[in-house]
Amino acid sequence: MNAVCEMTADLSDHLEACYGSLGFATAPFRITPDTDFLVPQHQYREAISHLRFGLATGSFTLLTGDVGLGKTLLCRYLMQHLPANVRTAYIFNPQQNYAEFLCSILYDLTGKMPRNDASSALLHDALFTVLAKLAGRGRRVALVIDEAHCLPPELLEGLRLLSNLETGKRKLLSLLLVGQNELEQTLQAPEMRALRQRISVWHRLRPFTWRESADYIRHRLQVARIAEGFEITGPACLLAHRHAGGVPRRLNQICDRALLAAYSSRRTRVHAGLMQRAAREVTALEAL
Repeated sequence: MNAVCEMTADLSDHLEACYGSLGFATAPFRITPDTDFLVPQHQYREAISHLRFGLATGSFTLLTGDVGLGKTLLCRYLMQHLPANVRTAYIFNPQQNYAEFLCSILYDLTGKMPRNDASSALLHDALFTVLAKLAGRGRRVALVIDEAHCLPPELLEGLRLLSNLETGKRKLLSLLLVGQNELEQTLQAPEMRALRQRISVWHRLRPFTWRESADYIRHRLQVARIAEGFEITGPACLLAHRHAGGVPRRLNQICDRALLAAYSSRRTRVHAGLMQRAAREVTALEAL
């Protein structure tokens, strides 16, 4: 175990030295959803505006998109920049039964875990009480569900019930579902009609255009940069876009591979040929 830890530490130190020698304080193309790297592009600004509107109005809001387009990144950015009067409950594991789901929400809002033997009906009533108290103090509550395409039918029906929690003047809970495109297909089923009719804000992310991909790559380089000198050429950016299909996560994987190749060959520029090789290597690894 100690040997594995030492190897991991050595690899981490080596990678830090690699990026540092290229003029970066950190890896520019990590695939983790780091909000410091959020690129201020039109479609992301538009998505954030839709999400903020949904939360502000107590709407049932949906954000969908294919794998790797930045849904979780946008979700985390939104939660980091909410108004002071907004409380959130964040569900990242939708594979629960309804009682467990309600317990998770109550824990996020109160810091206390309900009794294990509490029924769904009692938990539902307890949640209404908590929401009503928060509303009385001028607080809004947003329930954010990531990976919502994995929601089982029981929880989808539960969301319909939660969307009914309201006073005579306003909704007590804003609902935000973040998931892959399969969620849209699920909601098109006839038995989902009642839930689908409650969705008032719906935004779908799309892959980047080639120009957006180039802007994305250069933005991440600039955010991570501490010294001038290293660059990825325009033709290399275009090649990365083609191989990634405009998907940010794949752009990160390909460009990171290209940076490591540039480091190993002592280059300060990623040209088209180097990017082409990096893309092929990433594709080959995925095929294993």
